[in-house]
Amino acid sequence: MSERVLVNQLKSLPAGPVEVSGWVETVRDQKKVQFVVLRDETGAVQLVNPATRPADPSASSGTADEQDAAALALTETIGGLATGTFLTVRGELKHDERVKLGGVEVKVGELVVAAAANPETPIAADSSPDKRMDWRFLDLRQRRNNLIFRVQTTLEHAMRTYWVERDYIEVHSPKLMASPSESNAELFEVPYFEDKTAYLAQSPQFFKQMAQVAGFGKIFEIAPAFRADPSFTSRHATEFTSIDAEISWIDSHEDVARMQEELLQTAFQAVADKHGAEIQELFGIEVQVPTLPFPRIPLAEAREIVAARGYEIPRTDGDLDPEGERQIAAHVAETYGHQFVFITDYHPEIRAFYHMRDEETGLTKSYDLLFNGVEITTGAQREHRVDVLVEQAKEKGLDPEHLDFYLDFFRFGAPPHGGFGMGLARVLMLLLGESSIREVTYLFRGPTRLAP
Repeated sequence: MSERVLVNQLKSLPAGPVEVSGWVETVRDQKKVQFVVLRDETGAVQLVNPATRPADPSASSGTADEQDAAALALTETIGGLATGTFLTVRGELKHDERVKLGGVEVKVGELVVAAAANPETPIAADSSPDKRMDWRFLDLRQRRNNLIFRVQTTLEHAMRTYWVERDYIEVHSPKLMASPSESNAELFEVPYFEDKTAYLAQSPQFFKQMAQVAGFGKIFEIAPAFRADPSFTSRHATEFTSIDAEISWIDSHEDVARMQEELLQTAFQAVADKHGAEIQELFGIEVQVPTLPFPRIPLAEAREIVAARGYEIPRTDGDLDPEGERQIAAHVAETYGHQFVFITDYHPEIRAFYHMRDEETGLTKSYDLLFNGVEITTGAQREHRVDVLVEQAKEKGLDPEHLDFYLDFFRFGAPPHGGFGMGLARVLMLLLGESSIREVTYLFRGPTRLAP
């Protein structure tokens, strides 16, 4: 395979012969000239062809009949191009500052169609989200959507770099489990060999902790997670990418929070540096690199602040609801000028059994991280003492026998440890100001969507 010339490279090339490939975005077929906007994964370029009509002879080389036939055929081919057709064009690259699309254009010499598209496009700019998701492969051709996944790539790469430079180990935990993880709720059952039942992992939580017991010290994972939750909100999916980290020898959940805020600052800086101008252009969003430290507010205080702002949280379990999260985020933005806030000191009743509790307050050593008013993370110090774990599991109505494989991790010694899990799509959604994780998920999976 020969190395392709990409559209974003054209401006740096000298005028002269060039070959470029991509798909047709628009065609303007005028009487004397034809314009085609050709797009690839890096940008768009204008193609120009002086139109030759049946009554218009033109001659530059060869016999007049040969010239006319070739020019007529090229004009006819361009005139019949449908949006989405993939092609390669060979021609003359010209630099012209008057050309709005990058200051360059290509005069078409030869055009080779790789695959023609149907003339009727099934979606339009004003199509519903469900309709666009039905035709996601076409929807993704937009420059705006292309940018989303370039931002995602930069975000993930920056996180991995942060961890690798600090000697974290990347793990790939199994997504098929022999027994339910964490609890029996929100699990997909999968038929397995010899009439066995497997479960799709709702998180890598148990296996992250196993790595601490194994002596790995610091680990991370970016991988799928599955929740059998029939939710239709803008921030839930049945399959999503979870960003997880776990570290040993911590003093409290504060050690985890400090690592996570540094991680996010690093990742956001990478996005701002590489894509900031384009995000501003296409999304109207200025990427704000968060300052350290992020604000911290205990849950009880957060509820008081929300009440003082005139909103009564309807939940009876003591937690914040989505509007409460938005209200506390507004307070933080007004008071600290910050997009992020750690909500800390959750009651054990609204936390998992493996969260460590403060011996003085009885509250868990845990936090939720809110970004622009939406929860993106739960983090905590884990309980590593097996006798305490057993009792806390019983309090939650869990049978310790069903957790034996997990409890075994701690029967042979475990360091003090903790970590977090963070939803990638939620971070992207909020970073780019989108209204739903559907818009920032390559192929969304929800209760009613399994295709494409």
